[in-house]
Amino acid sequence: MSYVIAYDLGTTGNKATLYSIDGKLLASSFFSYRTFYPGPNQVEQDPEEWWMSVKITTLELLSKAAIDPQKIKAVSFSGQMMGAIPVDRNGKTLRRAIIWADQRSVEQAAKLEKLGNDTVYRLTGSRITPTYSGPKIAWIKDNEPETYRRAHKFLLTKDYIISRLTGEFGTDPTDASMTLLFDIKNWKWSQLLVDTLGLDMEKLPEVFASTSVVSTILPGVAKELGLSEKTLVIRGGGDGACACLGAGVVSSDEAYLYLGSSSWISTCSKEPVFDEKSRTFNFAYPIEGYYCPCGTMQAGGASYHWAKDALCQLEEEKGKSLGLSTFTLMDDLVDSTKPGAGNLIFLPYLLGERSPRWNINARGAFIGLSSTHRKQDMLRAVMEGVTFNLKIILDILEKDGKFDKIRLIGGGAKGRNWKQIVADIFGKTVTIPEYLEEATSMGAAIIGAVGAGEMTLKEASTFVKDVQFISPRMEVHEKYLRLFEVFDKAYISLIEVYEDLAEM
Repeated sequence: MSYVIAYDLGTTGNKATLYSIDGKLLASSFFSYRTFYPGPNQVEQDPEEWWMSVKITTLELLSKAAIDPQKIKAVSFSGQMMGAIPVDRNGKTLRRAIIWADQRSVEQAAKLEKLGNDTVYRLTGSRITPTYSGPKIAWIKDNEPETYRRAHKFLLTKDYIISRLTGEFGTDPTDASMTLLFDIKNWKWSQLLVDTLGLDMEKLPEVFASTSVVSTILPGVAKELGLSEKTLVIRGGGDGACACLGAGVVSSDEAYLYLGSSSWISTCSKEPVFDEKSRTFNFAYPIEGYYCPCGTMQAGGASYHWAKDALCQLEEEKGKSLGLSTFTLMDDLVDSTKPGAGNLIFLPYLLGERSPRWNINARGAFIGLSSTHRKQDMLRAVMEGVTFNLKIILDILEKDGKFDKIRLIGGGAKGRNWKQIVADIFGKTVTIPEYLEEATSMGAAIIGAVGAGEMTLKEASTFVKDVQFISPRMEVHEKYLRLFEVFDKAYISLIEVYEDLAEM
């Protein structure tokens, strides 16, 4: 039996997983790293801590699995996207990494406005925003010119780790397509965008296919990690793209919903899906020639976490005494409620909003609250409000054809109520895979196995196995459709209020 190690370099830490070629998860290891906030809207991490996490998790994986390292055919990667890591010719970092959550480069992103948002959207698949890598690199050039001058390349998260393993610099289309520098139709860096931001093309890494073999591991590094020098290093992809593949979405009639702290819906298509209002975006799929149309909201599961912290201290204490999850006890409360929560609506904009509103000033709200409502109604309303917001994204992605079903992954899929709410509001069958929270690492593992020649993409699709199917209750769906119209109207009616609050 052959094996693949997938490293998922997320925001909170690195999760390393070991898969057999037949798709079985054999072992996993997680190691966290710090996040720094040096100033307003500034978010950074230390790439050296990423590398430390790779070393520690690799050794722990090998210890847990007790397999011969010679049988590990490849290592592959998924990584947080939209960052900027300047390195010199030797691969040494010149400053901490500016990560995806950083929004300091507002002034630099505004340089792209001269091209027009629609031009940038059609060229890159994304609207103009400071969260992408290109404006961040431009910020470094404007504010840290010596760092920019010394930089040989600007890398993305996974690509930095690959440089440590192999000494090679590069990236892949999935990460490149989330920089606001990449021509998503022609799959190459855009000279127009690079020039508009005042950057130098030679400082961008060469783009290789996600499934491409970078090389084998450097001998000294292999010894340090306990791996074979013959182990292949596969380029891998950005976390969003890997999650799409790992969720088993391999055609345009399939989609998945990730219900985590932030939540998104994504599909796979041969062409980008452009929305006339730029409410959704597109990035490259790990298989060349395909795209991931996607819409991401800020506070999906985070809204329900907020409800837990704000409303459910009693359940938290009770859960500790009984050895139960607070969320299990919250589910018990919601069991006593009816769909629609007594016409109580929740707007899930606790952190502003990306898709579909793109309004940093939007805020959360309960609307329709009366003396008859109780905590359990508010909990249901939160789950319904998040799902209503996601339905707007779903409707945009379905403009050219309906999805047969929705595969639900992430922590939100664990609860017994939320998955039924999703099925009822969407009016679609919801499927639950065997590994709820492993889609990203699964996608990276598939890329690794395909890149190493251990399987074809068609064979890899069997990695994902559904173990539960939730059917929509159509009479409930009809009720939700009426409430959904009120939900949308409620947000629109509050836009001016949000602006007033922001000015205060």
